[in-house]
Amino acid sequence: MIETFKTLFCVKSSLISLYLALTIPIPFISNEELKILTIITFVLGLFLIINITNDYVKTCDKKISYKTSFISKSFWKKNWEISWKDIKLIKSLPTSQGSKVHYFVTHKNESFLIPQRIEDFEKFLFIVNSKTKLNVEEISYISPLWTYKLLTLLCVFMIIGEIVAFTI
Repeated sequence: MIETFKTLFCVKSSLISLYLALTIPIPFISNEELKILTIITFVLGLFLIINITNDYVKTCDKKISYKTSFISKSFWKKNWEISWKDIKLIKSLPTSQGSKVHYFVTHKNESFLIPQRIEDFEKFLFIVNSKTKLNVEEISYISPLWTYKLLTLLCVFMIIGEIVAFTI
């Protein structure tokens, strides 16, 4: 059975709202000669940020795949695919912020970053465990989900403040 796991909505919304909060003022404060260019650049940037947040993971009975968009590939983010039987172990490494990232390590000693910001993460871990028989109890979201929600909320307040400031 094929399962698809998309990037978490709260992760997407936090990145998109941060982009908006940081760039909405630019067309308003640019001089008249650059207004059209800043608006075009703003729309292009919005298109790019929406596109690069659309990565997803696909699992089936034989393999797991990580898929990125064409634009993400242009920024050196690669698709990968691993057969379940090729996964030897899961390696965990600490981050500088105190959490952990996890990698699938194959029998050829290739490492593939385990996506930790996807929807239905518990179901994803269940599938990984059932297909590889490896312990997944240590694996969790890379950051608590409330951090993304808080960032989104703060960005929304910034956007509202910017709109009020430029309309008064």
